[in-house]
Amino acid sequence: MCIYLTIFCNFKQKILLMKTILFSLIAVLFVQLTAAQSYTLPTLPYAYAEYAPQIDALTMEIHHSKHHQAYVNNLNKAVLGTRMESQSLIDLLFYVGFRSDVVRNNAGGHYNHSLFWDILAPTAKQTPITNDLLLAIGKDFKSMDSLKKSMLNAATNRFGSGWAWLMVSPDRQLVVSSTSNQDNPLMDAVNERGIPIVAIDVWEHAYYLNYQNKRMDYLNAVWSLIDWGVVSKKYEGAMKDSLLIEIEKDNWPAMKDFHKVMAQTFHPSENGDLGPIRLRSGEFLAKAILLTVSTPPKSLNNLAVKQGLFNLEKKCNEINNLVKKGAKDALLIKEMAESHDLFHLVQGLCHD
Repeated sequence: MCIYLTIFCNFKQKILLMKTILFSLIAVLFVQLTAAQSYTLPTLPYAYAEYAPQIDALTMEIHHSKHHQAYVNNLNKAVLGTRMESQSLIDLLFYVGFRSDVVRNNAGGHYNHSLFWDILAPTAKQTPITNDLLLAIGKDFKSMDSLKKSMLNAATNRFGSGWAWLMVSPDRQLVVSSTSNQDNPLMDAVNERGIPIVAIDVWEHAYYLNYQNKRMDYLNAVWSLIDWGVVSKKYEGAMKDSLLIEIEKDNWPAMKDFHKVMAQTFHPSENGDLGPIRLRSGEFLAKAILLTVSTPPKSLNNLAVKQGLFNLEKKCNEINNLVKKGAKDALLIKEMAESHDLFHLVQGLCHD
């Protein structure tokens, strides 16, 4: 009898253990699935039909629930299981030159459409422009009519698919620009950079059901939907945003060149792969030298930065000499980590 009782108890324990493992696996799977959905489709502030007659309800529904949703879904799939999964959308865009085309297109598509929806409102529900933004428009464009002309020209002259932007540049000026496909001014892959405060979509799916090939008719209609009160808040936020300084720093060509080589050599070394730095230590040093003799942007042109660049170049020279001498992996990993810290120290130095 005792033997049967012992067997029964062992059996119950095994069942309990199996249940515990099963529940743990389900919990892990749930966390993974939840993490995979880090980006979500924003809810529109108004019903689809409320944007009519400027934009018909069917176009709004397809544009929002189909096109934008696809960008969100594809972005979540692209970052799943990678370091990008824990990064913000701004980080993905800011260093998009280091990302795949899939991440670039879908992160851009998500950000661009989200801004587009934010600034649109039915005429009766729009809020007034603030005096600060009105003065800035007068300073940089002379008048609202002149701004409209510049924006619509940028949108009309964009060949194929893309966007027209009003942005705040690193020197805190209002600037109109245009990008192709799903690119935007936050990206390191575009020439004119800043923080966007107005986005106008000129992909055909944004207007073709109602306007066919009459892009200018669509642009005039969309212009009348812009809520300048919302844009004013975005302008005020952009003027205070430290991201403008980050963009200015990232617009430093020698810094970008060095950063690229740093990323391609340091990150493999984190995983014990010293092949890239052993192969490219001379290039690593050369880019550091070019960075040291280059002219920093205004916010970084100070003695602390110059000293930081000197220290970084010195460290890169030490690494190059170690590679030539066939130094052990452990020492190179340590030196690469120190060079990485020095690099980010330089990036972080700026005027208060």
